[in-house]
Amino acid sequence: MDRLRQRADFLAVANGARANSTAFVVQGRRRDDDGPIRIGFTVTKKNGTATERNRIRRRLRELVKRLDVIPMRPHHDYVLVGRRAALHRDFATMLDDLRQALLRLDRQPTKSVKAFSSEVGAGPRQENASKDKDTGPSRNPN
Repeated sequence: MDRLRQRADFLAVANGARANSTAFVVQGRRRDDDGPIRIGFTVTKKNGTATERNRIRRRLRELVKRLDVIPMRPHHDYVLVGRRAALHRDFATMLDDLRQALLRLDRQPTKSVKAFSSEVGAGPRQENASKDKDTGPSRNPN
């Protein structure tokens, strides 16, 4: 297993399937290449101070080390997003939660990649902006 380190890889996995747990969220995405399983870990700043976030991240890494590789699919990327509950949750329970989350990910259909609103063309924001311009008062004093 390899680690995800590039921001673009994390963003790509965020568009894939996800499974929630009390202590973390697991995101998964199939890749088109024949590379190994890659795993990334992230904890947002709203989960506490830097030492607490690092402790959460260490616990998540240890979960993956102790997990059998069997529930993970080859040619997939996974991201574990830590939650504050991971600080105090029982480790054996978290390990079971991770196994269950990976099974739920396998059952979910794969999402298609959505185009960004700038690529689609005139979206609802642009339509609303043009309506506001038409109905607004005129700035021309004549």
